Amino acid sequence: MSEKGLRELKKQRTFDAVSETAIGMFLKDGFDRVSVNDIAAAAEISKPTLFRYFPSKEDLVLHRFADHAGEPARVVTARADGQSAVDALHLHFVDGLAARDPVTGLNDVPEVLAFHDLVFSTPSLATRVHDYQLRDEEGLAEALVPLTPDRLTARLAAAQILAVQRVLARDNWHRLTTGESAASHHPAAVAAADGAFEQLRTGLRLSREG
Repeated sequence: MSEKGLRELKKQRTFDAVSETAIGMFLKDGFDRVSVNDIAAAAEISKPTLFRYFPSKEDLVLHRFADHAGEPARVVTARADGQSAVDALHLHFVDGLAARDPVTGLNDVPEVLAFHDLVFSTPSLATRVHDYQLRDEEGLAEALVPLTPDRLTARLAAAQILAVQRVLARDNWHRLTTGESAASHHPAAVAAADGAFEQLRTGLRLSREG
C-alpha cells in the first residue's frame, strides 16, 4: 500500500474509533451529559483534532446517516429500463427490509435500537436528521423532474414518497421496541410497504363517512 493509502487508512481508523467511543458514551450517559472534551479525553486525542474529523458534536453520531444521503435519487436514476420510479423505490425498500437495513426500522440488534432511541429522543439530533431528510427530498425531486409535468409536481411526489418511507420505518422501529422481533414482524412489514406504495400509485382514497 502506498504512503498516501496508509495515511487514509489511519485517518479512517481514527474516525471510526472516535465515533464509536462517542456513541458508546452517549448511549451510556446521554447526549447532553457528555461533552466534546470528555470524548477527546476518552479517545486520547486533542479537541482540535476531534473537530478536524467531526465539525460538530452531532456529527459524531449522524455521520452514519451520510451512507444513505441521496439514496432515493440514486435509486430512481439507476432504475431498470421500463421500471417506474415508484416501483424502483418500492423494491429498494422491500429489499432493505429483507436485509434488515436500519433505515427501514426493521433491525432488532440491541445497539441499533438504542442508537435510534438516542437520535430520536435528542432534539438537536432529531433536528439534524430532519435536515438530512429535506436534502434527500430535494434530491429526489430533482431526479423526478424529467418524469413529471413540472417542478411542483416533482416536489409533491418526492415529499409523499419519502413521507411513506419514514412512516413505515418508524412503525417498524416502534413495533420492535415493544417486543416484536424483526423476523416475526418482517411479513407484516412487507405487506405494509406493499400497501403503502400501492396507495402512492393509485392515489389517496378516503371514505366519505366518519
